[in-house]
Amino acid sequence: MKVPLSWLREYVDLPAATAQEVADKLTAAGLKLESIASHGHDVKNVVVGEVLEIEELTGFKKPIRHCRVEVGEATPREIVCGATNFVVGDRVPVVLPGGVLPGGFEVGARKTYGRMSEGMICSERELGLGDDHAGIMVLPPGTPIGADVVELLGLRDDVIELEITPDVGYALSIRGVAREAATAFGVEFRDPAAVEVPAADGPSWPASIADPTACDRFVLREVRGFDPAARSPLWMRVRLTRAGMRPVSLAVDITNYLMLELGQPLHAFDRAKLTGEIVVRRARQGERLETLDHVVRDLDPDDILITDQSGPISMAGTMGGLETEISDASTDIVIEAAHFSATGISRESRRHGLVSEASKRFERGVDRELPLVASWRAVQLLAELGGATVQPGVTHAEVEVEPARIAIPAGYPGRVAGVTYAKETVVRRLEQIGCVVAGGADPATRQGGVDPTGVVTGGELAARLAVTGEDMITVTPPSWRPDLTDPNDLAEEVIRLEGYAGLPSVLPSAPAGAGLTEGQRLRRRVGRALAESGHVEVLAYPFVSEDDFDRLLLPADDARRRAVRLANPLSEDEPLMRTTLLPGLLKTLVRNIGRGFSDVALFETGAVYRPREGASGTAPVLGVERRPTPEELASVEAALPDQPVRVAVVLAGEFDRSGWWGAGRQASWADAVQAARLVAAEARVELSISADQHEPWHPGRCAALYVGDTLVGHAGELHPRVIEAYGLPPRTAAMELELSRLESAMPGPVETPAVSAYPVATQDVALIVPDFTPVADVEAALRDGAGELLESIRLFDVYTGEQVGEGNKSLAYTLRFRAPDRTLTVEETTAARDTAVAMAADRVGAQLRG
Repeated sequence: MKVPLSWLREYVDLPAATAQEVADKLTAAGLKLESIASHGHDVKNVVVGEVLEIEELTGFKKPIRHCRVEVGEATPREIVCGATNFVVGDRVPVVLPGGVLPGGFEVGARKTYGRMSEGMICSERELGLGDDHAGIMVLPPGTPIGADVVELLGLRDDVIELEITPDVGYALSIRGVAREAATAFGVEFRDPAAVEVPAADGPSWPASIADPTACDRFVLREVRGFDPAARSPLWMRVRLTRAGMRPVSLAVDITNYLMLELGQPLHAFDRAKLTGEIVVRRARQGERLETLDHVVRDLDPDDILITDQSGPISMAGTMGGLETEISDASTDIVIEAAHFSATGISRESRRHGLVSEASKRFERGVDRELPLVASWRAVQLLAELGGATVQPGVTHAEVEVEPARIAIPAGYPGRVAGVTYAKETVVRRLEQIGCVVAGGADPATRQGGVDPTGVVTGGELAARLAVTGEDMITVTPPSWRPDLTDPNDLAEEVIRLEGYAGLPSVLPSAPAGAGLTEGQRLRRRVGRALAESGHVEVLAYPFVSEDDFDRLLLPADDARRRAVRLANPLSEDEPLMRTTLLPGLLKTLVRNIGRGFSDVALFETGAVYRPREGASGTAPVLGVERRPTPEELASVEAALPDQPVRVAVVLAGEFDRSGWWGAGRQASWADAVQAARLVAAEARVELSISADQHEPWHPGRCAALYVGDTLVGHAGELHPRVIEAYGLPPRTAAMELELSRLESAMPGPVETPAVSAYPVATQDVALIVPDFTPVADVEAALRDGAGELLESIRLFDVYTGEQVGEGNKSLAYTLRFRAPDRTLTVEETTAARDTAVAMAADRVGAQLRG
C-alpha cells in the first residue's frame, strides 16, 4: 500500500514530522515499512507560461514548432517543441534555463533545429505525474502566468509504502492508515467515511442476494447523462499515480480513488448493457465468463458471481465481465458496492490465479458499513466531475448480521504482556481502535461459548483466572476490524498501542526437573565422540528410491525394502522414506569425492522409518476445532511407522593422513568396527563382534554387532558391486548401528569402579588357530577360561606364514590379572592363563605356539 503523505495529512493533523518519522511511528504501531519514496523535491524553476505565437517549422521528418511563451518576465521566451496538442493561448508548464526536472535532468538554453530554445515545455511524464507522453500538459485557463508549477500542482510529496499483512486489511486504505497515524501521534482523526448519506428514496436497479453465505450487503446507485469525454482532474490523477495506480478514465478513476481512500472496492456497469434483475449467487456447473482481461474463464460452483438475466456479468470482488464494462460511449452508469465473503473471494482469486486490487481487500476483510457511503460518494463525484445526474433511490439488499461481542477480563492484556495495564488503559486503547467497551459482562456469558445475545466470551479463560463479573468487560469490535474475534486479538491491540518497546526483556525460568533425556544425552555424546575421532557429521535428506535398495543389493524379502511412500514427495525420483541411513551417506561421499576430497570419514545420526506389521498405512486427518480424543490419537499413532534412531559411518581414502612424518593408513573395515566400539563406549555397553553375511557388506568382511544376545548393527567393508553401483572408491567401509537398542541396553546410574591398590600381573599367550576362525570367538574363550581375576585382554599381533603352517594364523594376546584384596602370585596367574588356553583349545581348536 503506497500512502502519499499529502493525502494522509488531509485526514490527520500531523505535526511537522518527516516521512521517516511518520513511518517509524507506523512501524511501532505494527505496520511494516517497505520503502519511502520522495517526489518533486529536486524539481526547480518550472513555471506557468502562456503560448503567444506558434511557428510551424518545415523541412524536418517530424512536426517541429517554434513558440513564443510568456512566463511572467519582461521578455517572452523562445522555445522549440515537437508536440502539437496545444494552441495559442494555452497555459503550459515551462522549465526555464537552469531548471531541473525529476531525476536530476537539467534544462538549459541551446540551439536546435536552427532556432534558439530557451527552456522546455513539459508533458505529464516529464513532470513525474504519470506515463502520459502523448503531448504537452495543458493547464486550466486562468492559471496564473509565472506561478511555480511545483507548488501549483503539489509535485513535492513523499510516499510511504507499507507491506500489509493479511490480518490488517483495514490498512489497505488511506482511511485505515490515517486512523493508525492519528493514534500514534495522539491527534484528531477526520474520517472520510463520516459523510451524511441521504435517506433512500425507493430502489434503483433491481437486485437481490440469492446466497447469504456469499454476500450480506449489496448496494446499487445510478447516474445518467455522464460525459464520457470528461477527463479526471489533475489532483486525482496525481494521487492515483503516487499511490501506484494508472489513471484510465474518469469513471474508472473515481472507483479506484475511493477504493484507495476508503478501502471499499467499487464496480461500474454500463446501464445500457444490463438486462433484468441483478442477483448475487454462486456459479452453476458449466457457466463461463469473459473477464475484463479478455480471458474466458470456466467457473467453479464455489465462485461468487454477479448475474443478470443474461447470465454472469462479473466475478464478484475479483474482476468484472467484458460484456458490461463501461466504454468511451457510456453515459448511464450503475455503481455497485458490496460486502462479500472474505474466504469466498480468497478461494475464487486463487482458483483462477486472478489477484486484483479488489480481491486483495475483500479477502482481508472490508468494512461492512462502507457500501452505502462509498457508492454515494462515487455518484457525487460522477456528477461533480463528469456532469452526470444522480438518479433518486438506492438498491440496498442486505442480510442481517449480528455484530460480535467479546467478553474478556480487563487484566488479560497485561497477563499476556507480562506487565500491568490499568483497566482504564485497556478501555482507552480499545476505544481508540473503534471498539465499544461496556464494563462488566452478563453472568451467563462467563460460561464460555456464544450466548443468545451474540457475545463471544472468554468464559473458560475467566474461569481459569478466577475473574469476577466486575473485572470483565464486553467489547464490540468496529465494523472495519473483522480480524478481532477473540480475547487474544484484543490483548494484541492493547499491547501494540501501548508499545512493544515498553515490554521488559525477562528470561523465562527453567521449570524444575526439566532437561535432556538420557537418549538425547547419548546422541550428543555419540556425536562428540565420532567428531573427536576424525569423523564429520552430515545431514542427508531422509528420502530414497527403489533404485537405492537395488544398489545396496537388498534381497527381495529384505525388511528394509518395505518403506513408507510419500503422498506428495519433493522429488518423484525419491518417493520413499529411508529405512537405512546408508544411501544418503553414500551419495554425500560421492559428492565430496567428486569435488576433490578423497579422504573422507562421514557420520550421521537420525531416524529411519520402518512400517509396522498390520498398520493401516494412512494416518487419519483430524480437525483443529478441538483437542483430539485419546482414541483419535491412538489411531494416528497406529498408522505411523516405527522410527528408531540410528548412527552410521562411511569411510574412504586415508584415515591416518600421510605427510612429512611418514606414510598414512588407508581406512578399512577395522575402522568401521572401531567407530561402533566408540558408540558403544558412550552408551556404557560392551559389543560382541562376530562374522556375518549381511547386505550391503562384503560377505567375508562383515561384522555383526551384538549387545548380549541383541543384534544392534553391522560394520565392515562394502560389497564390491555396491561400491561400483554408487561410484565409490575401492575398499570403502561403513557401519550402521541402532542407537535406540543401545539406549534400552544401557545400565543404570554409573557407579565409580573400585580401584585395586595391588599390582597388575601380565601374561602373554600366542595361539595358532585355523585362519577362518573369528578372533571374537578366540577372545571369548580366553575370557571365559581366565576367570574372575582377568582384568582385560588385548590382541597385539596377528601373524600368518610358514612358521604356523598353511591355512593357519597366530593370535598373540596380553592378559592382565589383578585381585582386589591381595598381590597375585606367579602360580595363580600361570594357572589362570593355562585354564584360558585350555578353554580356547576346547572351543576353537587353538594350539599354544612355541
